[in-house]
Amino acid sequence: MTDSAGEKPSQAPHTLYKRVLLKISGEALMGEQQYGIDLNVAERVAREVAEAVKNGTEVCLVIGGGNIFRGLSVAAKGMDRAAADYMGMLATVMNALAMQNSLERIGVPTRVQSAIPMTSIAEPYIRRRAIRHMEKGRVVIFAAGTGNPFFTTDTAAALRAAEMGCEALFKGTQVDGVYSDDPRKNPDAERYEQLDYLQVLAQDLKVMDAAAVTLMRENAVPIVVFNIHKPGEFARVLAGEGTCTTIGERRQAQ
Repeated sequence: MTDSAGEKPSQAPHTLYKRVLLKISGEALMGEQQYGIDLNVAERVAREVAEAVKNGTEVCLVIGGGNIFRGLSVAAKGMDRAAADYMGMLATVMNALAMQNSLERIGVPTRVQSAIPMTSIAEPYIRRRAIRHMEKGRVVIFAAGTGNPFFTTDTAAALRAAEMGCEALFKGTQVDGVYSDDPRKNPDAERYEQLDYLQVLAQDLKVMDAAAVTLMRENAVPIVVFNIHKPGEFARVLAGEGTCTTIGERRQAQ
C-alpha cells in the first residue's frame, strides 16, 4: 500500500506493552534550573508520552514534587513530617497540571486524578474511571501521591500500577538504567541489563524505595528504568529496542 506520493507510509514501532505507568521525578522537570518547572522540558516529556500513545500503548503517569517541595528533607529540619508530606503532595498536583497542559497543547487528551479531593482542578481518584479513560486513549496523571503522609511518590506509582493492571512500571530518569554507583560521579560504575527485585533490595540500589519494589515484586510487575531525556527512548524501550535496566521479567521483541 502506498500514499498519494507513491511512497510507503511509515509504520509505527511495535509495542510490547498494552498498558504502562510512567513515573518521573519532579527534578526531571527542572531542566537546568535550580527550582520549579521548565516548560520546554515538560513539553519534551509530553512528546515522548504522545509517541507511546500513538503507537498503541495506554499510559498513566505519576510525577514527583521534588522540584517544588521535598517533604522528607524539610521534615528532617524540624517540620512536622505529616504536614511536610501534605505540602509535597500539593507540589505533585502542580506538576500534574503542568504536564496536562503540555500534553493537551500537542493534542493528547488527558485527565488529572488527585488522591486529595480538589474538584475545581482535578477529578477525584476513582480506579474504574481511570481505567476507562485509558481505554478511550486518554493519558491519566495521578496526583497527590497516595493521599497519605509517610508514603513516597515511588510507592504511589507502584500502587497505581498495580491497581490499573499495568504490564510494567517505567521509571524515567536522567541516566539509561540502574548502575552499581552514580555514573555521573563514577565513570567505572557498572550498568545492569537485568536485575531481580531481591537484588535491588539486598544491594540497596536506590532505584525506588523498598516499599515500591516490594509491591511490584508481590504483583509480578516489572520495573523498567530508562533515560526519559533521550528523544524517542520511551517508545524504543516500549518496543524492546532501547537501552534500559529491567527489574523482574524482561519482555523480548519478536
